[in-house]
Amino acid sequence: MASLDRVKVLVLGDSGVGKSSLVHLLCQNQVLGNPSWTVGCSVDVRVQDYKEGTPEEKTYYIELWDVGGSVGCASSIKSTRAVFYNSVNGIMLVHDLTNKKSSQNLYRWSLEALNKDSSPTGVIVSNGSDYDREQFAENPVPLLLIGTKFDQIPENKRNEVLTRTAFLSEDFNAEEINLDCTNPRYLAAGTSNAVKLSRFFDKVIEKRYFTRDPSQMAGFTDRKRFNFKSLHYD
Repeated sequence: MASLDRVKVLVLGDSGVGKSSLVHLLCQNQVLGNPSWTVGCSVDVRVQDYKEGTPEEKTYYIELWDVGGSVGCASSIKSTRAVFYNSVNGIMLVHDLTNKKSSQNLYRWSLEALNKDSSPTGVIVSNGSDYDREQFAENPVPLLLIGTKFDQIPENKRNEVLTRTAFLSEDFNAEEINLDCTNPRYLAAGTSNAVKLSRFFDKVIEKRYFTRDPSQMAGFTDRKRFNFKSLHYD
């Protein structure tokens, strides 16, 4: 295959939420049999047909950077992780639908990646209403929210969980996908999840290669600082 243009997408979230299983499913179209903890960062590649089925269709490489670690890590480890946040074109925020804490921590993960020179240790998650969603509305890096372990949610709890993730999606100004990484049918062609995923990757490619803002052409390196007094999370 001829050399293809590529974009860089970070895959962020707490340890154990299923990032490695997700990346393997997206890139290999197979279930990962024996997932292990990611140390540092693991990179896999997916092929994406931009604007598939149109005269503008073109094939790109999507580099998925699975970043290991926890938001509770020492500052030295956070500083090491910062090297992975250079020239980012998109971010997938991954959380475990059965673990509310992993959902709350996505605010810290996003702050760490978007403010690579800061240590977001003072983020408060509360039931307050003073969270400013406009800060993410102005964020030039496309975001996608992915909830894993959907199959493990009891039927009588699903409406409650999906309502909570809808608020999360609104906070990040991002579409959401909920799935089970051990079942490829959740990303089968033609499903709403597959459509959202393709739309996200197309948006990442468009921001990288077709934006009119020259500062965005090589990825988001000159980050605007994101600060929250309080984060709304029911």
